[in-house]
Amino acid sequence: MHFDNNGYVLEGGLDPLLLTEKYGCPLYIYETAIMKNQYDRLTKAFALPNLKINYACKALNNLAVLKFFKSLGAGLDTVSIQEVRLGLMAGFTPNEIIYTPNCVSIEEITNAVELGVRINIDNLSILEQFGSLFPQYPVCVRINPHIMAGGNSKISVGHIDSKFGISFHQTPLIHRIVKANSMKIEGIHMHTGSDILDIEVFLQGAEILFQVAEEFKDLEYIDFGSGFKVPYKEDDIQTDIEELGEKITARFTQFCSNYGKNLTLMFEPGKFLVSQAGTFLVKVNVVKQTTSTVFAGVDSGLNHLIRPMLYDSYHKIVNISKTEGRSRIYTIVGYICETDTFGVNRKLTEINEGDILAFYNAGAYCYTMSSNYNSRFRPAEVLIHDGQDYLIRRRETMEDLISNQVAVDIFD
Repeated sequence: MHFDNNGYVLEGGLDPLLLTEKYGCPLYIYETAIMKNQYDRLTKAFALPNLKINYACKALNNLAVLKFFKSLGAGLDTVSIQEVRLGLMAGFTPNEIIYTPNCVSIEEITNAVELGVRINIDNLSILEQFGSLFPQYPVCVRINPHIMAGGNSKISVGHIDSKFGISFHQTPLIHRIVKANSMKIEGIHMHTGSDILDIEVFLQGAEILFQVAEEFKDLEYIDFGSGFKVPYKEDDIQTDIEELGEKITARFTQFCSNYGKNLTLMFEPGKFLVSQAGTFLVKVNVVKQTTSTVFAGVDSGLNHLIRPMLYDSYHKIVNISKTEGRSRIYTIVGYICETDTFGVNRKLTEINEGDILAFYNAGAYCYTMSSNYNSRFRPAEVLIHDGQDYLIRRRETMEDLISNQVAVDIFD
């Protein structure tokens, strides 16, 4: 969503205020034009003949979004057997899906084998069990490079204290398991987590992965994960994809030459592809003046958008009902019976009850982390494609809320 002479508009000039009248509030809106632009940036930045972008669907897993990325030529990165099944439902072939769980049972991984998808294993115990059960099934190994590439500690997963991946210092143990079970290692993987601020640190992690990869002689691909940072506000720091692409492309090309084989370079972006494509619209229920603060209380809360409360994420907030007029300072809060503060001391065009506020960067880890806390319904989702709006998830009802509850007659 952007601002022009007609106020705040979406792709194709659609008026978001009219969409709230059509679909109600609160409302998630996603724009495919922004998703495609981000996808194209990646494919142009990493100018390699064998490049595969696997969309990390944990960021936003609506089937319509998965089908859109399928249409662009993307593969799919999944972290649960349920996401694997969603990917298959969206039309991805098993070979286009990579399954990278952590701390799951061997039974769940066996289910993934039965579905025929690519499997990425991140601990020695499961690797050994897998080798005993499926020695001929090609597998990828997730390496922990022990780097902090930037960002909040809750979303950084490549450091030494992380539960994710097998330490690169344990490579000899990997080889022992692989040799004992005659396993085929088809890929080497790392993921540093979100918000890569320092490209040089990421490149250090890449060098570690190259060192590990050269010890495996039958690789098909190397997967560098993702974690590319997107801007959340004006002049915000973001990952320089073009610079990173230039440097990784040159180094990967050199590695493949030394390796004697043109491998596939994989990435698994989620937030980078969908964060800026999403807008969350809410209605102001009440404006409340206290002795120290002016609160704008909206018809949503941490049940719909928990990121600011969970790890202090920043979402730009604007009053799209008023494009002109004086500004005031507000603290934007939700209607949940907890402290669910979206933003503190934000300068917005003067708010009245009934106004519509828009939260930016609402495409990634927003709806997918929503809940029914306080027995509230999850909102609807709308996709904007080629200037048209499409309802891709209806708003929940009371029937949805109780659909899985089982009635018992023990208290009558």
